[in-house]
Amino acid sequence: MEAIRPYIPFLLPIILIQLGLMIFALIDLARRPTANGPRWLWAIVIIFINIIGPIAYFLIGRREE
Repeated sequence: MEAIRPYIPFLLPIILIQLGLMIFALIDLARRPTANGPRWLWAIVIIFINIIGPIAYFLIGRREE
């Protein structure tokens, strides 16, 4: 734990950005009637592929109607 302590001020903003992107992407996926591809697959990508997953959803997965 002592080895991680100096890095916490740098990691905390990245963790907060990741959580914010993930929550916003999941809410958008739930509210949008259709997506480019299976919705369950986008949910897995958003949750398990850290910062890149939500960004990929916003760039590729959203279908504008």
